[in-house]
Amino acid sequence: MSKNQTEKTTPALGATDLLERLRQVQSNQERVNQKQDNQKQDNQDISRSIEDDQKMNLSERESEPSLLNKQGLDSDNDSNFERGKMPPEARRVLVSLLKQGVILSAQKSTLFESICRYQSAIRNHLADVYLKLVLDEKSGVAFVAQMDESENEDLDTVSLMTRRTLSLYDTLVLLVLRKHYQERESAGEQRIIIDIERIEANLTPFLPLTNSMKSDQRKLSSSLTKMIEKHLLSKVRGSDDRFEITPIIRYVVNADFLEQMLEAYQELAQKTGGNMASGSGDES
Repeated sequence: MSKNQTEKTTPALGATDLLERLRQVQSNQERVNQKQDNQKQDNQDISRSIEDDQKMNLSERESEPSLLNKQGLDSDNDSNFERGKMPPEARRVLVSLLKQGVILSAQKSTLFESICRYQSAIRNHLADVYLKLVLDEKSGVAFVAQMDESENEDLDTVSLMTRRTLSLYDTLVLLVLRKHYQERESAGEQRIIIDIERIEANLTPFLPLTNSMKSDQRKLSSSLTKMIEKHLLSKVRGSDDRFEITPIIRYVVNADFLEQMLEAYQELAQKTGGNMASGSGDES
């Protein structure tokens, strides 16, 4: 090929190369524009996602209690725990039961019904302090008693209730009342009433045990007052010398123990009475 021919073809190749470069530049610019458009779309999607998350978080915060409210709820729960788990009425009933010791349906029917209603909660509370609820719905009797040693091994060292020993005279009065209650209850009587005259008559066989051959009105009156305080007796309205024996007495002295004690005291009284009579005869 001649030199002139080479020079003629070179410009043609240069123009083709330039055209190709322009096409590449245009293609690159299109890709850049497409990439920018995609980036813009991605940014818009991210913005919408952030807005949605913010709206969702706001909705959740509105539906949940605030920190202050939550603290308030926790405080209320703590207060409820400190106030105890028993309903207010049950707590009032328990306080009355502990203060009075004995609740009789015949005297306080509303309070007795509440004890029956909340007896499970009351039993649980009393058990924590080694006490128990004795409840006889049929007889209308409710009272607090010390747990038996068989029910708890710690009773030999822990006890809230002090056991007191009755005097001989008070024991005799108690046995006389229990004997009368058993006889009248067996006869079908619902309310067991006794008067002072009957009590004195039933006490007479045991008087030698008290170193006396006649009834002591002052001592008897003092003993009956104790029985009233222990809820074994209650005064009959409108009468000063008549009393109702409450069902509580059945739990203080059971039937078997009653018979054993009466038999032992009667035998002892007969011996003591014979000695007193013989001693009186020697002095004369």
